[in-house]
Amino acid sequence: MPSFDIVSEVDKQEVRNAVDQVNKEVGTRFDFKGSDARVECVDSQLILYADDEFKLEQILDILRTKLTKRGIDVRCLDAQSVEKIGGNKVKKIIVVKTGLDSDLSKKIVKAIKDSKLKVQASIQSDTVRVTGSKKDLLQEAIQLVKKIVHDFPLQFQNFRE
Repeated sequence: MPSFDIVSEVDKQEVRNAVDQVNKEVGTRFDFKGSDARVECVDSQLILYADDEFKLEQILDILRTKLTKRGIDVRCLDAQSVEKIGGNKVKKIIVVKTGLDSDLSKKIVKAIKDSKLKVQASIQSDTVRVTGSKKDLLQEAIQLVKKIVHDFPLQFQNFRE
């Protein structure tokens, strides 16, 4: 039976490359001269350091630009609140979300079942597998999922016949 998987993945190497590019650009820009502005990549978190909130927002803007140029969807970034770390220095933690959380998976499965398409959707850890009798039905399911989920990056993989 034809099937495909709905996943949400981020290429960690491309994220690291974008962080390196941001740090390089921040090091050469005149408006950051003499500041301790930088981005660190720790597991699935990006930690932005800056002298004030204005520079922090500039770094975040540069980061979004570099990630977009490297093919990373910025909707996978979950920015936390700004924290003061002594003096007037600030930091911001950004979590890079990967995998589908259970609420989103349940929403996708419910939408597919409510659509009355002749396909089955099942949750498998952080992916949703959709199976059907015809390839056309699976393509309709993909279009349906694209309509209902527009605030989170999804990929459709392992399309098998």
